[in-house]
Amino acid sequence: MFEMFGFGAAECPRCERKNAATSGYCAGCGLTLGAPRNPPLLRDNRWIAGPDELAVFFGVRELSGIFVKTLRVPATSRAYILQGEKATEVPQGEYEIEGFFTRLNHLLRDQHAEILVTRTAALPVEFEFDDLESAEYLKLSARFTVRLQVEHVPAFARHFMTMPGVIGAPQLRELLGAPVRQLALEFLGARSVREMAANGELRAELDERLQGALKLLLAQYGLAAVRVDTLALRHDKYDANRERVASLWLAADERHVQVEHARHLDEMYDAEEWQKIRREEQQGRQRQRRAELSLDQADSMQQVRSREIELYARVAESESRKQAIDRGAEDVVAELEHHLARQGARRGGEVDEWAHLRALARSRMRAELEAQQQEALQARQLAQQRFSHVLLQQQIRNKIEQALAIEDASRRHDEVARLRAAEALAERRARELDDEQHTARRQALVLANAARKRELERALEWEEEQAQRRRRELLRADALDAEQVRQELSALRRGSELADALARHDKLQRTIDADARHERAIRDVELDAEDRRHAQALDRARMEITRAQSFGELDDTAKLALAPTANAAALADLLKTRVHATMRAEQLAALSGMASTVTVLEAPRRCTHGHAARAGDVFCAACGAALTH
Repeated sequence: MFEMFGFGAAECPRCERKNAATSGYCAGCGLTLGAPRNPPLLRDNRWIAGPDELAVFFGVRELSGIFVKTLRVPATSRAYILQGEKATEVPQGEYEIEGFFTRLNHLLRDQHAEILVTRTAALPVEFEFDDLESAEYLKLSARFTVRLQVEHVPAFARHFMTMPGVIGAPQLRELLGAPVRQLALEFLGARSVREMAANGELRAELDERLQGALKLLLAQYGLAAVRVDTLALRHDKYDANRERVASLWLAADERHVQVEHARHLDEMYDAEEWQKIRREEQQGRQRQRRAELSLDQADSMQQVRSREIELYARVAESESRKQAIDRGAEDVVAELEHHLARQGARRGGEVDEWAHLRALARSRMRAELEAQQQEALQARQLAQQRFSHVLLQQQIRNKIEQALAIEDASRRHDEVARLRAAEALAERRARELDDEQHTARRQALVLANAARKRELERALEWEEEQAQRRRRELLRADALDAEQVRQELSALRRGSELADALARHDKLQRTIDADARHERAIRDVELDAEDRRHAQALDRARMEITRAQSFGELDDTAKLALAPTANAAALADLLKTRVHATMRAEQLAALSGMASTVTVLEAPRRCTHGHAARAGDVFCAACGAALTH
């Protein structure tokens, strides 16, 4: 598993012998050179990780060489021996050499082996962030503890045990800092401070979200996030001099949980300040939506999209307008109502109008969910790539530190130069990951536009279905009226002839009126559907105009990349014309001479109708026209 790394003239951390060989093992005790200097583990043979260490790993040339003393595996440790592709756990206890190989009789005492010592309990790693934001862009500070454990030894060895070393809290904090921050930002950015203050299950929900996402990220590396604890989550208010004047603890210890959050919030901000915060939230969402076209601020866009999905879901699940507003979706309700009014949607009863608005909310929520799922998949893949890259960078740094300890100057120089080249290659790979992220954002933008187009199509389909339903209800009502008329006529026939004649005349007139009403109703429904189709077409045209305006703000390369296939050739010709316009006179003359030379060479080979002719022909073989020179 270990990549043999030469440590010429290195001192053994166990027997302190100077080694001039480059085999990677101590010539005296057979320990892997470069092993971590852990005296309890290497000298006392007590296999236990340090207080801030998740795992310690080293190797021996021959497995029997570990028994310089009695081997002890305490209850707080889990130890594994890796030979080939197989990992064997060493149970807790004390071992002499013969008893050890008798108990674990499938291990080969004269073969090299790698030893992994980890903890029985999970290692708590603390993360602290001061730059998080709520849905209304209020600053939040958070502190988390993630408890990590080695779950799958072969996978852990494949990714981490490329050389002897230690994986502790600092390395894990560097590896997981960016993913934990992004997950917390997406969760908190979809909720307002008031909603978080009123949510008694906020801490549990946040812990579950972080643990589930980290489990997916770490599974292939042999690690597991067995528990996540939100230690503190607060909002600080600052004055104009950036001095903190008040704090609201949203999730903290028991003392802070007893605070009356709603009263505390009203003390921190008055009504005028809340109005200002609300306006800034609306403006911020609009800015983020506009920024989406420039492929920037992807983190903020995920935050905005998560918030909109949450609000659309509240509208879709509410039974009335009042219930949706009470659940904090007032702005979304107003936005949807404005959209329907602009389209000239048919105004029916209150129940029908709310059903239409809920259907529109569900349609938009589906469109945002499609875009978010695609972005989440890309973000998860990118997070795994960055995790592997940071791990590689850590390993290169560790190798450089160990190479600097080589006493032989020439060998030290060669090893450091080789590792510096690998470090430069890793930095170039980091830049490539940034480019891949930019490409992924552009693809996500295209997919988001497609999702919104499907949203409009689904909304139109729903309206058509509602129009057909109303038409069927009208036909059913007219059929009931006609049946009632027939029954009344039958009853009147059994009366007097005069009454029968009068009733027949009256009911006939009612039937004629009912038919006329029916025809007028059908025409009204058809005209209403036609008006909505025109409105939808006008809305799509506006979207295309907006897209064209945004398209015009892009540079020429981006325009060529995003232009439809049908317009790509025309756009390329336009760009070529612009290039010609910037050329100097001598450049245009040279270009014109080249074109005329080609024309002179091609002219003798074609007739007046453009047919190709062979050399020496007098008349065109295709049309008979005389060839001119």
